[in-house]
Amino acid sequence: MTPRRKRLYVVLGILGGVAASVALAVMASRENIMFYYDPSQVAMGKAPVAKRFRVGGMVVKGSVTRAPGALQVRFVLTDFAHQVPVEYTGVLPDLFREGQGIIAHGTLNSRGAFVADEVLAKHDEKYMPPEVAASLKNKSAVKPAGLAPAQARPGVI
Repeated sequence: MTPRRKRLYVVLGILGGVAASVALAVMASRENIMFYYDPSQVAMGKAPVAKRFRVGGMVVKGSVTRAPGALQVRFVLTDFAHQVPVEYTGVLPDLFREGQGIIAHGTLNSRGAFVADEVLAKHDEKYMPPEVAASLKNKSAVKPAGLAPAQARPGVI
C-alpha cells in the first residue's frame, strides 16, 4: 500500500467518524426538543397528541379546582382567544395564582386536556414568560387589570 493510499484511508476514516457523531447528535437533539404552543394552536389541533410539548397562557380566574385530599389540580389556560383545560398532579409553585401567566410541560391526551407534569409560574409581578407574552400580543388581547407588560429577563422562566 502506498503512502498516498494510506492517507486517503485515514482521511476517509476521520470523515466517516465525524459524520457518524454528527448524525448521533442530531438524532439525540430531535428527541429532546420540546416545542411551545399557545392555547389557540392547541384548540386548532396543531399540537401533537401524546407527545411532550409546552403550553403557556393566563390561568382563567375561577377555573382552579382541587380534588379534596389529593394533589390533583385542574385549571384552564387562555390566550384570550381560546382555552385549554390542564390537569396536574403534584405541588404547584408558590407563585401559582389565577389570572397570571404560566407555562406547563406535558402531553395532550385524547380528550383534548393537557396533562402537565411540570408547571412553571412567573417569578414576580412584572415578568411574563416571553412565549406567553408573544402569543398574547399576537392575539392583540386586552390584558386584565393588574397585569404588567411583559419584560423578558434572560434565563428566567
